[in-house]
Amino acid sequence: MSIQPKLKNKQRRIGLTGGIASGKSTIANYIKKYRDIPILDADQYSKDLIKPKSNCYKKVVAYFGPQIVDQHSSENEINRALLKKIIFENSIHRTWIQNLLHPLIKEKMIEKCNQFEKNKILLLVIPLLFEAKFTDLCTEIWLVKCPRELQKKRLMKRDKISNNEAEKIINLQLNFEDKSKFSDVILDNSDNQKLWINKIQELV
Repeated sequence: MSIQPKLKNKQRRIGLTGGIASGKSTIANYIKKYRDIPILDADQYSKDLIKPKSNCYKKVVAYFGPQIVDQHSSENEINRALLKKIIFENSIHRTWIQNLLHPLIKEKMIEKCNQFEKNKILLLVIPLLFEAKFTDLCTEIWLVKCPRELQKKRLMKRDKISNNEAEKIINLQLNFEDKSKFSDVILDNSDNQKLWINKIQELV
């Protein structure tokens, strides 16, 4: 069912998406700085949902067991690095946590869109925009393009993982060609930042 009736106005809601380590955060931060557009970050809402004492936290610990808790955390936070590793390696666990979090993240985004109803433009940063079926939140979709080898290098460096692990993670996501068919704007984030900076300045 479409969520459009829950949104109060016809503001411009740009959905920014792209493969893991393609540079979405860099582009989002630039847009915020350039035009001071509010950013709704799906990843941040996901982190908030599994904070200690929350309902989702309790469900995650009950499902994965006490080993999912970071032993070095004074507040018994979930070990997000371990959780990532588990869900990337096991499709059943991945589906379980996505079914738990995605509907709640979507509700949070709807709430935030309405909270910022006076803003003409919002930027919704949603890594799994297509996979999680969040397209109906957006009035347009911007897709970050990044060469696979560069994306893999960035991911390996960022998460300190091997080439094989990076390959597996990238392969789990919908490929660029499929995403591009349903996107309105392609932002090229290879080595030349001017390419996407110029495009953004034209569009916002």
